[in-house]
Amino acid sequence: MVAITARDEKAARGPGKRRWLKSDKAVIAYVFILPYVVLFLAFKIIPAIFGVGLSFTNWRPTGGADFVGMDNFSRLFSDPIFWGALRVTLVYAVIAIPMSITVSLFMAVLCDRTLRGMGIYRSIFFLPVVTSSVISGIIWVWIFGQQGPLNWLIGLVGAGPLGWLQSDLLVLPSLAMVSAWSNFGYNMLILLAGMLAIPKDYYEASSLDGANWFQRFRHVTIPLLKPALFFVLILEIIKSFQVFDTIYVMTGGGPVRSSYTLTYMIYDQGFGYFDFGYASAAGVVLLVITLTVSLVQRWLFDKENKK
Repeated sequence: MVAITARDEKAARGPGKRRWLKSDKAVIAYVFILPYVVLFLAFKIIPAIFGVGLSFTNWRPTGGADFVGMDNFSRLFSDPIFWGALRVTLVYAVIAIPMSITVSLFMAVLCDRTLRGMGIYRSIFFLPVVTSSVISGIIWVWIFGQQGPLNWLIGLVGAGPLGWLQSDLLVLPSLAMVSAWSNFGYNMLILLAGMLAIPKDYYEASSLDGANWFQRFRHVTIPLLKPALFFVLILEIIKSFQVFDTIYVMTGGGPVRSSYTLTYMIYDQGFGYFDFGYASAAGVVLLVITLTVSLVQRWLFDKENKK
């Protein structure tokens, strides 16, 4: 009986839904989303498909393209430079993702309160997101410099200046700091929206049970914030695997390829050596890695929610 009722309701909704899709309101909606769809196809989908096809050729700007099959991928997987770039990318992601999420969550907690002028503070915290990556990189090169503010602060405690961008041990943590500074404003707003959606009754009930601030944060905020945290985590994974602009401006892949990530390798092979087929093969591998990690995380998240 329940199945019949559900089927009848679905059948009743069907014609109405189809009528709405053909209505004037739907046409207006299509008109509004059409520019985004066209731009998305022109600058995302079509170049991606073209890049996948290019990975099976030896296309160069000076000549035509010959189909080479899997030769570019075979050459890629036997190239020590590729494996070094993959290692650097993974190490950078392991450092940058927890740092960025921790900073974003901390700032979201700070902004989750009713204070006079809090809207102004939130806007100020968002400024790094809209600041040019090139300008940010130049400023951070000065901050990390031998005579920069960071080494000046270290000198106050008697420590010598550190080569933040010249050391193979410090360059990736330094770049991760820049990434956390650049991205925390956007991530903070996502997490803050999740916090504001949590009913206050939960906090009041936990307070009546004697829970302190940290216990409320651990047992109330974090569990109910999982969807927002998962979304931020996916964004940070994608950004970490695709980081390029700050590395290009600040280190150029150095020192001695210590910050030579996969995206920088793609740029270097494509626009440095004009080997676009080989660079496209590296791009396809990066796409597969990013997509696989995202799907695995999604599966783990769904599995956790079903418990």
